[in-house]
Amino acid sequence: MDISQLRDKKISVIGAARSGVAVAKLLQSQGSLVFVSDKTGPEKLKTEAQMLRELGIAYELGGHSDRAYECSLIVISPGVPSNAPVVLEARTRGINVVSEVEVASWFCRSTIIAITGSNGKTTTTTLIGRILGDAKKKHAVAGNIGTAFSSVVLELAPADIAVLEISSFQLDHCETFRPRISAIMNITQNHMDRYDHSMEKYAGSKARIFMNQKDDDILIYDADDEQTVKIVESARCRRIPFSIRQRLAEGASVENGMLVTTLAGKRTEVINVDEISIKGPHNLYNAMAASLVGQLEGVGTASIRATLRNFKGVEHRQEFVREVNGVRYYNDSKATSVEAVRYALQAYDQPIVLMLGGRDKGNDYARILDLVQKHVRAIVAMGESADKVEMAFSGTKPVRRANSIDEAVQTAQRLAQRGDVVLLSPACASFDWFENYEQRGRVFKELVKNL
Repeated sequence: MDISQLRDKKISVIGAARSGVAVAKLLQSQGSLVFVSDKTGPEKLKTEAQMLRELGIAYELGGHSDRAYECSLIVISPGVPSNAPVVLEARTRGINVVSEVEVASWFCRSTIIAITGSNGKTTTTTLIGRILGDAKKKHAVAGNIGTAFSSVVLELAPADIAVLEISSFQLDHCETFRPRISAIMNITQNHMDRYDHSMEKYAGSKARIFMNQKDDDILIYDADDEQTVKIVESARCRRIPFSIRQRLAEGASVENGMLVTTLAGKRTEVINVDEISIKGPHNLYNAMAASLVGQLEGVGTASIRATLRNFKGVEHRQEFVREVNGVRYYNDSKATSVEAVRYALQAYDQPIVLMLGGRDKGNDYARILDLVQKHVRAIVAMGESADKVEMAFSGTKPVRRANSIDEAVQTAQRLAQRGDVVLLSPACASFDWFENYEQRGRVFKELVKNL
């Protein structure tokens, strides 16, 4: 995209939350005539409305009027589904629809490192940022991780690095987005409600992260994940795998308890697996991908090793909250898929009281039945999906219903025994009771701290 063409161009931004306001501000700074439209009522977007007023950007809340379509380009936030009426209507009218990440990439002068996957992308993105930061390499961490790419892109110099977590929703509406290094952590069943219950459509969305990469670009991927291996076959760039099950001629693997990388024929023993501070097989995959990115960006082995020893993980991802009467409480609110819960259940040796439920996304709970039988003492079913959770596990483990997060925490405390783990790992979106998974996690932590 020739960004000079954006001047005086009418552009509508659909979605007035964080990324919507950020991309509206970015486009306005380039002389575009921006209009922001959101179906959410003004009572929930007071802060965003105030920001738009201060910027002098026209907006509407509580619905999409005809004015939203009086444009030549529509930019959508990640929370707007591809099958939303406003998107379908735009296409009917012949209006091009792109994502906020796509627009931000038009202005990016720096190297882009983009990470996607059903699970692990937030931890990996954060860990890469920490590796670069510890090595004193100037960078910004943004994307689906909480900071909109649009809000930082103009601050990045050509020598800097943009480290981006990218969701399938963002990729759905990318056209020219081209990372220098991309990574696919895995592709497991998730967001089936948004992809017509089709794994093929969902995987195809993830594959868009490398669709514009060329021979001199790099794709890092999980060689142990069948879906990922299948889709990367079409990549036109250099492919570098990682695996904990097999030794690799190039990439990252485990040899005699060591995380080992081989790049351009050079073998490096990065760290003893037991020394990595974030535990579990899923976090070993995350550490492998991050280590490869660090090495490709010129970070020394000693620096990467030190970061892997000291990195404590991210908020809302198997985050230790507190121990009460011999019971340890963990906040895994970011586990919004069944596969994420599967990873979490394998991370603990102690019996687990599992807090499960929320807004269901087409979940198949049979995928974790074996691990529930092995690791879980009892389940607290909560949120809109409580009926489905109870039906899935009733007769397998004790299931108790809770009508609020407060009641769920108190019920979990009653069910837990000394030496147990209480784990909030919902497998569902948070939008039935909360604005987002972050709010759900913060409320859970506050309740636990008050026990």
